[in-house]
Amino acid sequence: MDNLELGFHLRNTVVGANTQIPLANGEYVTTINFDNAATTPPFCAVMREINRFAPWYSSIHRGKGYKSVLSSELYEEGRKVIAGFVKADLSRDVIIYTKNTTESINMLSYILFDADEKQIILATDMEHLANDLPWRDKFAVDYVSINEAGKLSLADLAKKLQHYQGKVKLVTVTGASNVSGILNPIDPIARLVHRHGAKLLVDGAQLVPHCPVDMRPHDSPEHIDYLVFSAHKMYAPFGVGVLIGPQATFEQAVPVYQGGGDVKLVSRQFVEWADPPARHEAGTPNVMGVAALITAIQTLQNIGMKAIHQYEENLICYALAGLKRISALTLYGCGEPGDERVSLLSFNIEGIHHKAVAAILSGEGGIAVRSGLFCAHPYAQKLLKLTAAEVEYCRQHLDSLLPGMVRMSLGLYNNYREVDRFLELLEQIVRDPTKYQKKYRSLIRYAAADRP
Repeated sequence: MDNLELGFHLRNTVVGANTQIPLANGEYVTTINFDNAATTPPFCAVMREINRFAPWYSSIHRGKGYKSVLSSELYEEGRKVIAGFVKADLSRDVIIYTKNTTESINMLSYILFDADEKQIILATDMEHLANDLPWRDKFAVDYVSINEAGKLSLADLAKKLQHYQGKVKLVTVTGASNVSGILNPIDPIARLVHRHGAKLLVDGAQLVPHCPVDMRPHDSPEHIDYLVFSAHKMYAPFGVGVLIGPQATFEQAVPVYQGGGDVKLVSRQFVEWADPPARHEAGTPNVMGVAALITAIQTLQNIGMKAIHQYEENLICYALAGLKRISALTLYGCGEPGDERVSLLSFNIEGIHHKAVAAILSGEGGIAVRSGLFCAHPYAQKLLKLTAAEVEYCRQHLDSLLPGMVRMSLGLYNNYREVDRFLELLEQIVRDPTKYQKKYRSLIRYAAADRP
């Protein structure tokens, strides 16, 4: 099956790919969704499974009714499906259901915290805030630097690990950047981390939906100790996230969320916590979300993660080549040919604010992109080459139009025709920006001269 045939097939796997939406002039066009890094539409198979399973849905684990038993089996079967998908070892790993990647990382930060021990966390300059802020108030945090192209410096990682002489508890790194799309070299990172006696957490939110992931055996130097990701970025947007890690981490930890479902027995004098993963899944669980995630994983596996990655890589490289031909356009994190990446990238058009570009693409072409700092403010600020004075100016003027970028992010259902339309409209904007001044005047006023 060639790229065009595969693209046609994949397009039919998701809900809403051919939805008609209005433009600014009132005409209707087929939507083009290039905002998949934020969230993805559901697979058609996921919606069918939600409707199929709904009549059998019930509360799980302690009920003996037929529906409750059936729901419990599905809920627990989901852990096996997830383990198979990322090559986790259920004899040594725990798979905990959460709401999303953000909750997974926050939960782990509380579980790993020890007030009696001085602990150092190494994060990186390219992290999403969800993999930065949860560590700041509990640990001493240092950041591995990036180079001019926005890539992680393995040399700086090695230098910092050496500097702290075995005191680093955890190195936490994004598998793929949600700003630049750069894929981090997880195997070399893991080898470095374990050589210095630390553990590795991989934020897989932008990685797991796009590439094959292998956590490796526990005795491998390339083992991923902790992995987190979200179902809503992998075509199952029904409120489930995943936290995977060693049983030993979770066996003695006091749960972050406490209540029904995470205990064996409670009196006024004692609390006997349940064994993991139940210990860390208090409250009524999202069984429907798990059903959706299972089906999404099975759909991705049926297509083949290698095939998905190859198709998306070809598509983003095609888009990248087209963007490089457009004058007055700056790309970020795309400086080195041959860099491995997932299917997203960020850019700016000279003299037109990123919000205005996003609004024009939507209003004139029905094309959805995202603009801003993408919840990765320090990384985006570095890519934009903002000085400390400029960042402070932004802090003092939060009501003004803040700097940022435009991000296009592709899903497996996007195609070359959509990319061509996107490139055509960008060329029109660059060729005659004044044409859009009247419609989008309020958003087209940020330029280099506005900065301090």
